[in-house]
Amino acid sequence: MVPGLVGQSEMIVKEEDLVSRLGGIAVDVLSTPRLVQLMEAAAIEAIEKFIPTDQLSVGILVSVNHLAPTPLGMKVVANAILKEVNGNRLTFLVDAYDQTEKVADGEHERMLVPKGRFLEKVGQKTKSFSPPPVPDLKSEKV
Repeated sequence: MVPGLVGQSEMIVKEEDLVSRLGGIAVDVLSTPRLVQLMEAAAIEAIEKFIPTDQLSVGILVSVNHLAPTPLGMKVVANAILKEVNGNRLTFLVDAYDQTEKVADGEHERMLVPKGRFLEKVGQKTKSFSPPPVPDLKSEKV
């Protein structure tokens, strides 16, 4: 992979993307976590066809300035450009625009990791995890 690769991802802001769904703020605008997810998708799009089949690209760092609100129903486009390749570490410049203005900018880092080792680690963690029991609501007295 070489610096200069570009990717783009876009969306229309839907109900499930709103900050009001997170609780605490009753404002129907695009949430920061969803905006970060869109920018991460743009970075993945920039490199996905260059990732060796035995590796995965995983996000390891996000530093984003959420500059302006985007209301329900508006289109948002995120862009990513591969700025630096340092071994298996990839640094991207990211930004996003809605239909009226720039709404975010920042950096995103991804790392190329061996797919087999990563999936093995996930499998080990899954095996050792015991979710809390689900209460039986049918047997509880009202």
